[in-house]
Amino acid sequence: MRRILKIINILFLFIFSVGFSQVKISGVVLDEQNQTIPFANILFVGSTTGTVSDENGKFYLETEENFNRIEVSFLGFETKIISIKSRDFNLKIILKEEASQLDEVFIYSGKVKKKGNPAIEILKKVWAKERQNGIYLFDQYQYEKYEKLEFDMNNVDSVFMKKKLFKGMEFVFNSIDTSRITGKAFLPIFINESVYNSFGKNKGGQKLREDLVANKNSGFNSNQNVIAFIKDLYVDYNIYDSYIKIFDKSFVSPISKASGISTYNYVLTDSAYIDNKWCYNILYYPRRKSELTFKGDFWVNDSTFAIKEINMQANRSANINWVKDIYIEQEFDVLNDSVFLLKRDYMLSDFSLNKKDKSKGVYGRRTTMYKDYKFNQQKDAGFYNEEINVYDEKIYNKADDYWSESRQEKLNENELGIYKMLDTLTTVPKFKQIYNAISILGSGYIEFNKFDFGSIYSTIGKNDVEGLRLRVGGRTYLGGNEPWRIQGYTAYGFDDDKFKYGMSGKWMVNPKSRFIIGGGNRRDVEQIGVSLTTTNDVLGRSFASSSFFASGDNSKLTSINLSNFFMSIEPKNNLQFKIGASYRTLESASPGTFNLDYWVDKENDIKKSDVIQSEIDFSIKYTPDRKTIGYGVERNEVTDTYSTWFLNYSQGIKGVFNSDFDYQKIQFYYRQPILIGGFGRMFTTFEVGKTFGEVPLGLLNVVPGNQSYFTIENTYSLLDYYEFVTDTYASLHIEHNFNGRFLSRIPLLRKLNLREIVGVKGVWGEISDKNLALNASNINYIAPNKPYYEYSVGIGNIFKVFRIDFSWRGNYKDVPDANKFAIKGAFGFHF
Repeated sequence: MRRILKIINILFLFIFSVGFSQVKISGVVLDEQNQTIPFANILFVGSTTGTVSDENGKFYLETEENFNRIEVSFLGFETKIISIKSRDFNLKIILKEEASQLDEVFIYSGKVKKKGNPAIEILKKVWAKERQNGIYLFDQYQYEKYEKLEFDMNNVDSVFMKKKLFKGMEFVFNSIDTSRITGKAFLPIFINESVYNSFGKNKGGQKLREDLVANKNSGFNSNQNVIAFIKDLYVDYNIYDSYIKIFDKSFVSPISKASGISTYNYVLTDSAYIDNKWCYNILYYPRRKSELTFKGDFWVNDSTFAIKEINMQANRSANINWVKDIYIEQEFDVLNDSVFLLKRDYMLSDFSLNKKDKSKGVYGRRTTMYKDYKFNQQKDAGFYNEEINVYDEKIYNKADDYWSESRQEKLNENELGIYKMLDTLTTVPKFKQIYNAISILGSGYIEFNKFDFGSIYSTIGKNDVEGLRLRVGGRTYLGGNEPWRIQGYTAYGFDDDKFKYGMSGKWMVNPKSRFIIGGGNRRDVEQIGVSLTTTNDVLGRSFASSSFFASGDNSKLTSINLSNFFMSIEPKNNLQFKIGASYRTLESASPGTFNLDYWVDKENDIKKSDVIQSEIDFSIKYTPDRKTIGYGVERNEVTDTYSTWFLNYSQGIKGVFNSDFDYQKIQFYYRQPILIGGFGRMFTTFEVGKTFGEVPLGLLNVVPGNQSYFTIENTYSLLDYYEFVTDTYASLHIEHNFNGRFLSRIPLLRKLNLREIVGVKGVWGEISDKNLALNASNINYIAPNKPYYEYSVGIGNIFKVFRIDFSWRGNYKDVPDANKFAIKGAFGFHF
């Protein structure tokens, strides 16, 4: 009996040790002169599991299997095999230079020559067949997709755990885990899981339809701003594309046919069977620092020349803010000899204020799994334009049994406990205080029960008419997905001794078509000359009417009383039709220095100083590829990198409620962001408009000036308010941000990660003789019959948050008091 028990004990210990025998190692690779070796290859002997050292020669590697040796290699150095322990950190590995090997592979200044390089010959075959494998072989395809998004606080150590901040919340540290990529301890703070049924087609134009089947999340589940930010971080990408877009930046793909060879060094390092397929292993690393590149390796099948596995780690010296590390893995499954299908896509990002190893930050992790591929199951073209009802509560209330079966990658023990831990955490008063503080900074609103106070950023203002201005306001808030919302504010100016207010409400009658009705009223002081394309948004107010941000004369303000009612519908995603009616009165807010007068009877010297106007308007807005979060009457945008088409028609109706004028106004607005590969991003904005009929200054199109100290989109930096007045206009704005393409190559500037920006703005316009004759204001109408233009050069990413622009006026320099040169700045948080 004792012998049996002893055998059982031995078996138990063996099973226990195998189950928990995870190997974790880290260290640095050096040469004999004690100089670090970046991009060295580290591999567990007898496996395909490995990594590449970073720019500083450091590495971290782990596996669930039992290995006791690693192989370390780099071109021009002798390969070294080292024995390791299951936990072996701070390894110092010294490689010896091998002269004969240097001659053989033509190494010069750390760069691999292209001629005679077998890795590049393999790459050429990959490019030749990049569209001849996977889903591109089929007219139609479908699959099931599972996506898991997680955010974790990293570099959690004993000192961090003992901080007073966590008093009363110590239980959260029971969920601490260790990253298999970096070896750092982390604490989960958010998790979101989704299941999709995806359908696509290649023939007759590529289309992809994704139906959300199930969704589950915890953590910041009630804050739509946070969720929108998280969704924006992780967009889909294709490693076969020339550029991979991550965090609004274009990284050169290591498989890029256009730029790969000029950007990376490639080395053929190994060959082995993976899933019964013979594959070549190619190591790659960047030729230059500070560019948007990766390092890592990939495995290529020897017959189809399709990628079987790839890992990509972003160059830490790349010009990207707030992100210390980016790591990507993709695995492809083999359907048959010619079809390799994406099976698993994993991405980890380490967000931090700086790029020091010990700095604390947040991991963002996305894992996407694919299964049940099916091909050429015929569906008509209309199928791909249909949309499911994402407002169905069943999607968000799936039972635990469903998730146990639908997860393509099972949650580990710590992940399973995240939901419970986070739900418990939200009941802790101290956590609520911290969470609320972060939420207030992000949204500008202070959350109360079913009501938000704000926006806090508009509380204090100042201008030449009101003097010091105080404002308080708020909105209803029932969780972010409510079908209706009411919001309003009141303000008081100490110089004009007047109260102002605004109130609006909207109700989504039909969630599926997003049929919304709304209306409101606003009485306030406004600068109406800051936008060409006009809207009747009741609560819209520009900070151009605050001299906190303005220079020069800021007294040309207008008192406005605006009421409106509208109905909108979205029959197709991102296509909105809107019809509305408005009534407004306009008069000068400072009659002593500025007026809106127009002639009623010029012969008898009769004029009027206020405008009363009734108007109906119809608009179409199309924003293809725009992504939103939530399904309430108001939604948060996931990203702003979509194009915008806007067409508006307005009809002024004389006589209705004592309305003064009959006129017709048509306006068109188009904005397009353009990613130009490794050369950054360009934004183009085009506007045209015409007003038919006789109207006074308050109803004309004023070319938007910018008397602030800041760079403002779609305004002209060197124009004052009302410098140009038109009834017919066309404007074009072009701005290109090179994202440090050139400055990163200047040694003394490289570490500053500055970004160069250039721009040009132009406007043409005219005004009819009838409108000139109607004018009785103290504004002299000047239309830019000869197109006005200005150009600028800017430097962005100063201290990561500031941008400065230098602008020059191109013409109309002889205009009295013309601004010929200006320096303006802007604050912002950008990756």
